[in-house]
Amino acid sequence: MQNEVGIMIDHSFTAATLDRENKEFQGTTGVSAGNRRLGFRPGFLDRDTGEIFLSCFSDGRPAPFHLLDGLPDAVTERDESGRVRAAKATLHSGFILGDRFYSREEAARFVSAA
Repeated sequence: MQNEVGIMIDHSFTAATLDRENKEFQGTTGVSAGNRRLGFRPGFLDRDTGEIFLSCFSDGRPAPFHLLDGLPDAVTERDESGRVRAAKATLHSGFILGDRFYSREEAARFVSAA
């Protein structure tokens, strides 16, 4: 994607994105440790397609925190060894409760109200 002056901008979703989000929400119910007791599971929403993905390890086991390794190839860019380098910029991290996706902000509000 290019900005208004033609410079290429990479808005991919990466492990660094997750690190920034975890620091931003540290100590709140917007991280896995803060909302797990209510049944929230870490996951992702592809805002392009509306698809929801449970966070998983690369072998498919559900992960207790956000990981990019278990995401499908359709939303990821992988290196030569198969490790996820980045995911689509339209990916949004959050939580799944039942069959509904909650953003980190929504999960934190939900837990506060509970």
